[in-house]
Amino acid sequence: MTPTPRHEGRTALVTGGSRGIGRAISRRLAAEGALVAVHYGHDHAAAERTVKEIIADGGRAFPVHAELGVPGDADALWESFDREIAGQDAKPGLDVLVNNAGITLPRTIANVTEEDYDRLFAINTRAPFFVVQRGLPRLRDGGAIVNVSSVTTRFAYPAIIAYTMSKGALDTFTLALAKELGPRGIRVNAVAPGFTETEINPTLRNPEIRRAYSAESVFDRLGQPEDIAAVVAFAASGDAGWTTGQWIDASGGVRI
Repeated sequence: MTPTPRHEGRTALVTGGSRGIGRAISRRLAAEGALVAVHYGHDHAAAERTVKEIIADGGRAFPVHAELGVPGDADALWESFDREIAGQDAKPGLDVLVNNAGITLPRTIANVTEEDYDRLFAINTRAPFFVVQRGLPRLRDGGAIVNVSSVTTRFAYPAIIAYTMSKGALDTFTLALAKELGPRGIRVNAVAPGFTETEINPTLRNPEIRRAYSAESVFDRLGQPEDIAAVVAFAASGDAGWTTGQWIDASGGVRI
């Protein structure tokens, strides 16, 4: 089924938009009519591949490069965005910002080093904060911000304790932003995937772990990136115009 053009004439930026859930989000927003800035940090080939896929499907997209989790990352991202969008047939500015880029850390508290912790929070928490801060002058009134969180912020999961903490901070960020940006008509929501089929999770290579994760969902399967992308596209659209400050479960019913 062809998605409805809910994002026609809009410009969207998806951080970590070249692979996994980010790639699916980029493709979904483009299929719904948006011009999509596909951000990537290191994998230029993946970004080019995603952009080419979108164009081949009749959509519009361009790559944006900036390494996140390092000093000056937000400024570098927006400088790249401004430079690249100048070459597009589009007005400056942005309608949809999806903070998707992130890393995992599958370790219990005893095995997390200070370096691990700092890098995790630099990418998963600090980067979205300053990407939004620097991006607000570009974000048009009536736009939307979607933060990709995790269902694991709602139950105890010691195996990835630092990761869930970084995403929990993002949930709080969502609430505060929704209140602050409400007067501009900008909606801010968090979408929380569950166990999803992406390369970011190395544990999925283990068949026993795959079966266990699948069994967590009421549908007895892993989520697919496209499942998450559909929810993000809705949350960013006018169809969700009366929804802000919400944590939207996109886990397939994990632990309900």
